[in-house]
Amino acid sequence: MKQSLKLTCILFLALLLSSCGEEKNSKSEKFFPVLSYIQSQVAHVDTSLYSIRKIIFISDTLTDTIHIPREAFRNEARDFLNIPDLMESKFQKRFTETKDFDETINRVMLTYLPVNPDKEEILRQEVLIAPDPSGDRITSIFIDKMVVTKDSSVQKKMIWLTDKSFQVTTIKQVKEQPETTSTFKVLWNEGDE
Repeated sequence: MKQSLKLTCILFLALLLSSCGEEKNSKSEKFFPVLSYIQSQVAHVDTSLYSIRKIIFISDTLTDTIHIPREAFRNEARDFLNIPDLMESKFQKRFTETKDFDETINRVMLTYLPVNPDKEEILRQEVLIAPDPSGDRITSIFIDKMVVTKDSSVQKKMIWLTDKSFQVTTIKQVKEQPETTSTFKVLWNEGDE
């Protein structure tokens, strides 16, 4: 019975999303509040008793694992907290939203792409949602952003796993210097990986 209900829910959701397809938002539609969602996750950790640790990699080599005091968590999450809020009306025409359902991972994917990537800091935002009859659940958020100046570029690939961890990979290219890559991951409310 549960399997039948789950299949019915998935089929309904897939049908609903396929009717939305690749349509762009109308002026009355709103994007998913990615920034607000992350702010609520940070506020939860700010008031928790979780043990928080940070793992640092330079060029794919583990360099350090350190304990992060709860008071420093918000600063560690600053890359996520400083993203543009696509819910603001000025972004509604500058970004498109697509909705899709991936049967292989059983996730709804909301993808936000800039209409003109050369003029935006955010190159992609993707929200993965696990459908559930008792209430859908956001599982992860992916953000790609790029900042380019006349002599350098910095790309950040960011992943937020709901109630567990986040990771930021920074790829820097400075004029006439080799590209550098660094990654850090902050974990709470989860066992060792």
